[in-house]
Amino acid sequence: MENNRRDFIRKTVLGTAALTIGGVLPGFSARSYRNIAGANERINVGVMGVNSRGNALAQNFAMQKNCNLVYVSDVDTRAAAKCINAVAKITGSKPKGMPDFRNALEAKDMDAIVVATPDHWHAPAALLAMKAGKHVYLEKPCSHSPEEGEILVQAAAKYGQVLQMGNQRRSWPNVVEAIKEIQSGAIGKPYFGKSWYTNKRGPIGIGKEAAVPDWLNWDLWQGPAPRKAFKDNYVHYNWHWFWHWGTGEALNNGTHMVDLLRWGMEVDYPTRVSSNGGRFHYQDDWETPDTQVISLDFPGGFTMTWEGRSCNARSIEGSSVGAQFFGDKGSLLITGGNGYTLFDVSGKELKKVVDKDKIDPRNAASPAQQLDALHIQNFFDGILKGAQLHSDIDSGHKSTLLVQLGNIAQRVGHSLDIDPQNGHILKDRDAEKLWSRRYEKGWEMKL
Repeated sequence: MENNRRDFIRKTVLGTAALTIGGVLPGFSARSYRNIAGANERINVGVMGVNSRGNALAQNFAMQKNCNLVYVSDVDTRAAAKCINAVAKITGSKPKGMPDFRNALEAKDMDAIVVATPDHWHAPAALLAMKAGKHVYLEKPCSHSPEEGEILVQAAAKYGQVLQMGNQRRSWPNVVEAIKEIQSGAIGKPYFGKSWYTNKRGPIGIGKEAAVPDWLNWDLWQGPAPRKAFKDNYVHYNWHWFWHWGTGEALNNGTHMVDLLRWGMEVDYPTRVSSNGGRFHYQDDWETPDTQVISLDFPGGFTMTWEGRSCNARSIEGSSVGAQFFGDKGSLLITGGNGYTLFDVSGKELKKVVDKDKIDPRNAASPAQQLDALHIQNFFDGILKGAQLHSDIDSGHKSTLLVQLGNIAQRVGHSLDIDPQNGHILKDRDAEKLWSRRYEKGWEMKL
């Protein structure tokens, strides 16, 4: 099934199956079609959500020689202008501002879109894009709820678009090598995985209803989420800590490290999930945990944890972020960079790989940009060559689901039994209510 889907994508993009009654593939103009089919042409890309991470991604995409960044969409006019100017400095030409991304989806000269919005927009935007015939580079987490992730998996298969999740470590060379070490038996059976993220975030206070700033389209910012009055402590970053729009630290940063554990241990769905923690450090509007430990058990004798501390930056293994695998013959540590350390079972260091691979000191891009560009190029190869994605939506959904299940367990206050065949919650009505989310009328996700 997957090979058939990739064959379809490759044939569609390269033209052997692109001609339709209308002349070219729906959603592509003749110019756009030539850009895709021509070996030396560029993929036309738009970016949705450019205040922070999206701005960095827009600049990185603009640096790619086989990319033409054509549209910038954001509900914040200041963020859009800043991004447009930053891209212009790189390319010499300004992308067009398209405040409502839905207008960009209608544009015939856009082939793919980068979605880097708040979490409540991720899955709905990706679905709309695929239905419009666009390929999607989707920032993690791929969804706000488990149901949304399942819909995206179905949509990618139905519409035949390339959908890559932005967990970039899947393309970092030394991280890939580390995973190969684990899977080849370097530490024996990796029966336990430990991951973490630490930070020292401040309080967000008690929000007050306020007039919507003139630079913000608050209605479109909310998009698929049921409407709430604007408060002065929501935008731009604090939405992460409200269940209505965000998914907490677990999906904000935990997705990356839990994904590494799942990848290295070669597991899919768990049998049991629990979570402990809460909002401990400050008394304010922050709803999601600032301290959380998620535990997941899998078939075959595998278990993993994720520890998140948003308000105490004391590191683990000398790093604020990391994943460590423990096996019956040794252990392997991956911290925040493109490197790893291998230990024997007594803790003696056997091998240390530093993070300089694939970094060109002559390149104007930063080392982080160069590493992330490898993930971008894999996305492009998926479009142009039908190459296997390093993080397709099937894989991205499974990893996102693990931390979503942790959040559900946290919210209902008890552990969950899970069907290891599909990741669904077993016989728990309260928890099952959190499998999906509510939408503003007219914004429901429909295939």
